[in-house]
Amino acid sequence: METTNQVNNRGVCLWLTGLSGAGKTTISIPLVEKLREMGCKAQRLDGDVVREKLTPDLGFTKEDRDKNIERVTFVAELLVRHGVVTVCAFISPYRAVRQYVRKETGKFVEVFVKCPLEVCEDRDVKGMYAKARTGEIKNFTGISDPYEEPENAEIVVDTSKMTLEKEVDTIIDYLRENEYIF
Repeated sequence: METTNQVNNRGVCLWLTGLSGAGKTTISIPLVEKLREMGCKAQRLDGDVVREKLTPDLGFTKEDRDKNIERVTFVAELLVRHGVVTVCAFISPYRAVRQYVRKETGKFVEVFVKCPLEVCEDRDVKGMYAKARTGEIKNFTGISDPYEEPENAEIVVDTSKMTLEKEVDTIIDYLRENEYIF
C-alpha cells in the first residue's frame, strides 16, 4: 500500500514576541499541535529551551540577547527553507533584532503577544518580576530593561482579553488567509 505524506504548508517563521508571562509559550504549544494535526510540518523554538540547550553561555545583556536571537535566527531560517512552519517564542525585546530576523528568514510573520505588565507580574509563578523589582535580577525586560513593542506586527493577540483557543485560531486564520497553510 502506497502512502503519501502531503504537506499542507509553506515554510514561514512565526515570531511570537512579548513580555515574560505574556503567553508566548502557552500559545505556541497548542498552535504547533494544531498545525501538525492539520498535516503541516511545524516546529517550535522556545526561549527557555533554547537558552538551556543552544545558548547556555549567554546572559541577558543587550549584546547577549542579540547573540541569542542571532543563533535562533540561523536555526529558524534553515527550518523555513525546508518548508517548516517555525513557531518561535522569544521575548526578543528590541525592534532592530526582530527586523534582523525578518530579513534573514525571508518569510516572517510577527505575532505580538500583548499583555499588560501588571497581568504578566500576576502570572509570574517563579517570582522573577518581584526579584527584578528588588534588583536581584538585572536586565529584566519590562522592569530594568526596555521592551520595544512591535509597531506593525502582522498579528496581535491580547492574552489579557482573549481565550487561548481564540488566540490560536487568530494565528491559524492569518496563516490560511496568507496561504502559508492550506
